[in-house]
Amino acid sequence: MLKWLKIGISITVIGVLAVTAMIYGVLSLSLPALDGHAKSQALKAQSTLSRDGIGQAVITAKSRQDAAFTLGYAHGQDRFFQMDLLRRNAAGELSELFGEGALGLDKSLRFHQFRQRSEQIVAAMSEADRTLLEVYAQGVNEGRVQAGMLSFEYLLLGTEPRPWQPADSLLVIFSMYLDLQAATFKRDKTLIHIAEQFGQPMVDFILQPSQYQAALDGSLLAMSNVPIPTLDKPNLSVKQIPHITQAPIFGSNNWAVMGSLTSTGAAMVSDDMHLGLNVPSIWYRAQLNYQSESAEPVTVTGVSLPGVPAIVVGSNDKIAWGFTNGYLDTADWIALSEQEPLQSINEEIKLPNGQVHTYTLSLSRFGPVKAFNGKQYALQWVAHQPYAVNLNLLQLETAESVVQALNIAPHVGIPVQNLMVVDKLGNAAWRPIGALPARVFPSDLAVSANRAELSLWQKNELVRPQVVNPDNGKLWTANSRVMSALDHRRFGDGGYALGARAVQIRDRLLAGSQFSEASFNQLQLDNEARFLLPWHELLVETLSNSQAPLADQQQILDYLADWQACACSDSVGYTLVKYFRKSVIDTVFSPIESSLNAQDETLSHLSRYFEPALWQLLASKPTSWLAQHADWQQLLEAAFSHSQKKLTARFGSNMANWTWGNVNMLTVQHPFSQQMPFLSRFLDMPAVPGFGDSFMPAVQGKRFGASQRFIAQPGFLNNAVMTVAGGQSGHPLSPYYRSGFDAYAQGELTPLLPSEIRHTITLSIQEE
Repeated sequence: MLKWLKIGISITVIGVLAVTAMIYGVLSLSLPALDGHAKSQALKAQSTLSRDGIGQAVITAKSRQDAAFTLGYAHGQDRFFQMDLLRRNAAGELSELFGEGALGLDKSLRFHQFRQRSEQIVAAMSEADRTLLEVYAQGVNEGRVQAGMLSFEYLLLGTEPRPWQPADSLLVIFSMYLDLQAATFKRDKTLIHIAEQFGQPMVDFILQPSQYQAALDGSLLAMSNVPIPTLDKPNLSVKQIPHITQAPIFGSNNWAVMGSLTSTGAAMVSDDMHLGLNVPSIWYRAQLNYQSESAEPVTVTGVSLPGVPAIVVGSNDKIAWGFTNGYLDTADWIALSEQEPLQSINEEIKLPNGQVHTYTLSLSRFGPVKAFNGKQYALQWVAHQPYAVNLNLLQLETAESVVQALNIAPHVGIPVQNLMVVDKLGNAAWRPIGALPARVFPSDLAVSANRAELSLWQKNELVRPQVVNPDNGKLWTANSRVMSALDHRRFGDGGYALGARAVQIRDRLLAGSQFSEASFNQLQLDNEARFLLPWHELLVETLSNSQAPLADQQQILDYLADWQACACSDSVGYTLVKYFRKSVIDTVFSPIESSLNAQDETLSHLSRYFEPALWQLLASKPTSWLAQHADWQQLLEAAFSHSQKKLTARFGSNMANWTWGNVNMLTVQHPFSQQMPFLSRFLDMPAVPGFGDSFMPAVQGKRFGASQRFIAQPGFLNNAVMTVAGGQSGHPLSPYYRSGFDAYAQGELTPLLPSEIRHTITLSIQEE
């Protein structure tokens, strides 16, 4: 019997090894070549695609058009499936890959008709821009098929990839609109519900300005004492506290100092863009070397967005630039009358089995129509306008000064961003870059059709504020209000961050007199919990005043005494304070959240605004906001008890396991492993103890945070930094699949400029 058991085990092991070898063999066949020669009819002259030690693409070409082809070739080799998901996400075409489970998402995305809009924009482009997209698309397709074998994603899905088209590149940009601006119209939709159910006083109470203001001109929005609305509706009792999800701030930090504050005399910029963290990383490192139309040599180094033939953030050694999400008001809901003429069209959504699902969409002269709150509303959004997307971002590659970059900014078709730009002469500036509607009356609530400013929505606003070479030599943005209070009235609030992060960055900069790449990196990693200091004090006070002390109260107080006032990996006290604040939010706003949930709505899109209202409630202690609690002391104790239960359920009863590093573990995953956990060990990045949080410069959640960290002084790029949250390749067997992630996780500095070249593909002209 034992003999047969051993034989059976041996056969099983051999079988597993054979299957593993077969899988490895199939995956190996889809690995792209890193060396060799290829030919293409799309090229005008020979170009080269090289890669350094971490896989950074180094492209050398005679023209920008050939550089676009070669960058497309690199993207097609390394990132095609990621690009496919981005285009399908914007177009509402995910069901063709993933089946009926994606229908709901596709319907919500078809609402915007981005496939149709992209094709219309391509058709209206200049011949030069359209040709650039066509050549880039040809490079993508030739790079993808070079391996000769489908990548593992398509093998698992049992489907064939569609060739890349010029309009697909615009869809990738529209996918960024969805990430960066969808919260704006979702925010307004929630406010419309609140105004209907609770009245304008509740809207004013939630949206009141906070103490955390860091506009570049020092202006303040008046912090008037907004009256606390009374919650006296009989249907607002809460049996179970609902969880109010905190929507992430897709945004970023950036700041700059003039050359008078550096040892080189060149200005210096820092930029870290906050996005969802996935495998592969959203950014692709590249350097483009080509000749401009005036035959001048151009070298631009930075990160590209796979699917788009541009360097998004980087430097050409004369200027350096970075972005943070602008959060200006770029969307309005238009309240439609019953007499408003509507058009119905059918959108066909393909499924994997050849079937087609038909989705009916209503359109108005203002935009697509959605019914909620018992009424019909049309969405006016800048992303629906013809000027929303173009290729003018490429002009930054040849700009030689801050002034030139600022002049380019209003004409660029991307989601509106805070452009932070510096040059080698020591100048530094800020200006909004990207598409902005020329309408002059932004609104938080629904707008009547006769006030919709339809003609102004169809125009891009070219007159914009800017700050150039401020007296103190320092600039900063972090997704809160940057412009003056007067300009704020003109451009509105599209979902600004609270401002605590911006205040902390501003204060760090104002405290310094000389700056280097190392000091900028130190600020990028600043995880001091200044924002949570009053919450720490409140929790200690709440526990100390408790009439029925907890069994482990002294241990809790000891952890709080040793909390280190930072989002440090080994801090249990930080976790306790963080979870306490969140539980207080859920408890205090539970009546409103429950009422909204009944209308399929949520406060999640307003969570960044709660702080001023919360502290006003905690100071005034109105009884109508107590829900089922006897007094505010009991409410706070119940909130802490609730947070304890959540931590115990997730991490066990041993509080030593509640360190912030464990609770906020950075877990960067591949989309497939999120659905099929057994693939995690093969596809995911190593899990890393949490080292940051929200409301501080070092933004980091479990799957969200700084997607890259960039620091540069034009003219001195040998010291420049570009650390990316993942490897270059999307192929799990590539040596570049995880390259660079460890440096990112440890807060180390990865050089911007390429290191020694390891591999080169020569791309030559193929005669017709």
